[in-house]
Amino acid sequence: MALPRFLPGADARQGLVALALNSSTSLMAGAVLGSLVGTFDRRPGLLVLVPAAIGLRGNVFGSLGNRVSTSIHAGQLQLRLRRSSMLGQNVLAAAALTLGMSFLLVAVTALVAVGLGLAPTIGLADLTVVSVGGGLMASIPVLGATLGLAAGAVRFGWDLDNVNAPLVSALSDVLTLPALYLATGLLGYGLVTTGAGWTLGALACMALLAGVRSPLPELRRIVRSSVPVLLFAGVVSSVAGVALEGRIAIFTALPALLILVPTHLSSAGALGGILSGRLSSQLLLGLAPATAMPSRTARANMGFVAALSLPVFIANGVGAYVVAGLLRQSTPGLGSLVLVSVLAGAGAMLAVITVTYYGTIAAVRVGADPDTYGIPIVSSTVDLIGTLTLIVAIAVVGLG
Repeated sequence: MALPRFLPGADARQGLVALALNSSTSLMAGAVLGSLVGTFDRRPGLLVLVPAAIGLRGNVFGSLGNRVSTSIHAGQLQLRLRRSSMLGQNVLAAAALTLGMSFLLVAVTALVAVGLGLAPTIGLADLTVVSVGGGLMASIPVLGATLGLAAGAVRFGWDLDNVNAPLVSALSDVLTLPALYLATGLLGYGLVTTGAGWTLGALACMALLAGVRSPLPELRRIVRSSVPVLLFAGVVSSVAGVALEGRIAIFTALPALLILVPTHLSSAGALGGILSGRLSSQLLLGLAPATAMPSRTARANMGFVAALSLPVFIANGVGAYVVAGLLRQSTPGLGSLVLVSVLAGAGAMLAVITVTYYGTIAAVRVGADPDTYGIPIVSSTVDLIGTLTLIVAIAVVGLG
């Protein structure tokens, strides 16, 4: 089948390869999620943290990749990790944010859970051990992969906007869930666990404060501008976690649907990340105007992402069916899974395209960095709307 004229061949190939890897690894994350149902039952409130914790890794390192991509397009990137270099300051900012925000997510998760009537939850010290400890374990390889993608983009001429968001999102999915599970192994040791929690919390706060007050201008700017949007993203993602926990009976009855959750959210977020990255680069370089009505260039980018989405969501439904079969878990059938995936994906993409475009141009118009704001806004919106569209699609197909 011929590609539509607005779908550039090289960009489509890069995007589809990255999205295929994203879906594959997210299905692995779905299998892990299904195996943790018992843990979520024993530790109420922990599932609320999951979307926010996964989203944080993608938000921090996806935004890092977007900033690096813009620097590559502008011919300004030097692959040097010296503390004062542009890349070095970006890496230090990502480290400060992933530590500090992992701790702030604990407060966000607890407040959202209690505010929406989900109680009791595990203690704050326990949540801190899971969030900060597990987040740190997951962040190190994700940071390495982000830097590897940047190096590959420079060396091989890839467009980082097409591969950064899907691959970083995929790694965040597949690494964060096992890391959080490993961190739960540190719970239940009384004063030792409590002491570890508050120690990790103090170190995380110190890292964030060091970033906010750093004498390095780029590092300080990134951290200060990122904290509000990451907090907003954490709140929205936590609400998505509450929605998941409130419908856990549906997913446990048909584990194939639970396997579909991470890959559905990750794919929608990755597609939004591709659109955000492409629009950010084009707006900052003056290749597209920040107008209320999308320009021809912007519409072409929207069409590009929409065309990528259909095969991705079909593949997600097929993949969930195959994985469930391999794990001998209950499934509603191949046709039902694909239909749920496509319906939920269509609803999510309408929201993703709208939020991505207007969020990006709003950032440009107020003088904010769209590379810093784009992915967190898209990711958090996808976590909530993607969860809701999946639940609605399940009901429409008659499965729950």
